[in-house]
Amino acid sequence: MSEYRAPVRDMQFVIDELAGLERIAGLPGFDEVSSDLVAAVLDEASQLASEIIAPTNRLGDERGAQLRDGQVTVPVEFRQAYEQFTAGGWPGLAMSPEFGGQGLPAVVGVAVEEMLQSANLAWSLCPLLTQGAIHALESHGTPELKQRFLAPMISGKWTGTMNLTEPQAGSDLSLLRCQAVPANGAYHITGQKIFITWGDHDMTPNIIHLVLARLPDAASGVKGLSLFLVPKYLVDAEGKQGQRNGVTTASLEHKLGIHASPTCVLDFNGAEGYLVGAESAGLACMFTMMNSARLSVGLQGVAIAERAYQRAVAFAMDRKQGNTANSRDTVAIIAHPDVRRMLMTMKAETEAMRAVAYVALAHLDIAARAAEKTVRDASQARVDLLTPIVKGWSTETAQVLTSLGIQVHGGMGYVEETGAAQYLRDARILTIYEGTTGIQANDLIGRKMLRDGGKSLSALLDDIHDTVTALREVGGELAVLATELQAALEQTAGALEWLLANSRADADIPGAVAYHFLMLLGTLTGGWQLGQAALAAQARLERGAADGDYCQAKVHTARFYAEQILPRVAAHARSIRSGSAATMSLTPEQFFRD
Repeated sequence: MSEYRAPVRDMQFVIDELAGLERIAGLPGFDEVSSDLVAAVLDEASQLASEIIAPTNRLGDERGAQLRDGQVTVPVEFRQAYEQFTAGGWPGLAMSPEFGGQGLPAVVGVAVEEMLQSANLAWSLCPLLTQGAIHALESHGTPELKQRFLAPMISGKWTGTMNLTEPQAGSDLSLLRCQAVPANGAYHITGQKIFITWGDHDMTPNIIHLVLARLPDAASGVKGLSLFLVPKYLVDAEGKQGQRNGVTTASLEHKLGIHASPTCVLDFNGAEGYLVGAESAGLACMFTMMNSARLSVGLQGVAIAERAYQRAVAFAMDRKQGNTANSRDTVAIIAHPDVRRMLMTMKAETEAMRAVAYVALAHLDIAARAAEKTVRDASQARVDLLTPIVKGWSTETAQVLTSLGIQVHGGMGYVEETGAAQYLRDARILTIYEGTTGIQANDLIGRKMLRDGGKSLSALLDDIHDTVTALREVGGELAVLATELQAALEQTAGALEWLLANSRADADIPGAVAYHFLMLLGTLTGGWQLGQAALAAQARLERGAADGDYCQAKVHTARFYAEQILPRVAAHARSIRSGSAATMSLTPEQFFRD
């Protein structure tokens, strides 16, 4: 069975045509960014992902992480891959040059990140968490903390973690008990954190933990939380690593998937830590890290779906079973229409998810660097709207697509030897960590829709309407896309109107319909971006592009999505308009059948 091969052509197409590389390259600080440069980066990253990291995926799943004598170890092949990852300067690709990063756009970094995640999801979580910790420290750390810790983290010499959850406090952070006591210009951190991804390992000599904790006189609830930087090994003012800090690994979780990603229970035993941001502003600081992580986890949905798709296609091309109406001979199963349906679903939805994620990251670049404030604000509003969609819709869809990958294999997919089952097991966590789907949906409908009266969403719908108009003008096969996208657009506008008119009269409505709105908007934005892709591909075809087969496939894939996937919008809209009555009708006791 073939190993992973990065979809470089599709990544480049999305960055150039949908994310708008030309516009990104015109932003301050990106003068040297070009399509040729991006192509060179993607080609090099593809070699790293496919030749160095991908071969560690199966062995990591089989061996897992181990805890011995208080030290977590990972397979030696993981360490070797990480050494090559850091030697190539990959951790700092899209990081600030001020502390050793290369300063490339986030939308370029996201393509490399997807490759790493597809190659080995468990391994990729280590640089993912480090990236989020870097963003939080850049935004909220003191100059002294930045000087001491950022360069080693950006280079990959040290890694980072995020420490929120405690045994009694999962999504409800108001219940956190971890304490921070001022001591000699620093703080002593005491308490236990659970579910800490890559909380301990032997790939780097130091690990930098960002920890939410309470000061002695802090207010109750989330308003009393502060953020602290707590290194595994203390670091002096000159950056020299010293003695072991008071952080120990109590145990490792035994998980359904991502076996080689150490998920740790950490005990903080008076560990020395340093305040990040203002006192009692910890949650706001941590959200800088969490928002970055949510986009990255959404991208994991894309990445694992891509890996499952590639394996399913390879199997379908090779496996011979039965015949078809057009052939009496035994055929490869890819000739069967139902297998085609499954593969087309995997292909279309994966490409749609990739496009939406990359476009969101492009808006992040614009929000950070555009000269005009109105442009920055509009792009930030678009990022805010798309973040829960990228995280929630992409990870929910990944559950379906990795399951379809098993179905394509038939009984062969249900046994571990083919490797298809690992993708489903690994994908299962994606809808849970960094905020469950319900949390993403509530964030979308509450903070991103109702709070501004639907203004941000209406701006998105206007952009989708422009795409419908362009598709109609081109005509031909693209006219089918226009018809289906227009129907989905009308259903969405009607659902938004219904929500705004009814949500105040029934307090349960937002929570009851939030999931359906999340999936509706994911499906719609995916169709929008594939419509944009079809327009770009058709334009290339008319210019006689050398990649004609790829462009034609792009148009056909967009049509499949429009005809087979977009109609789901109407079903979600109908569920939304049904409100909360049936959902909330049972008493708690009635959930028991006996």
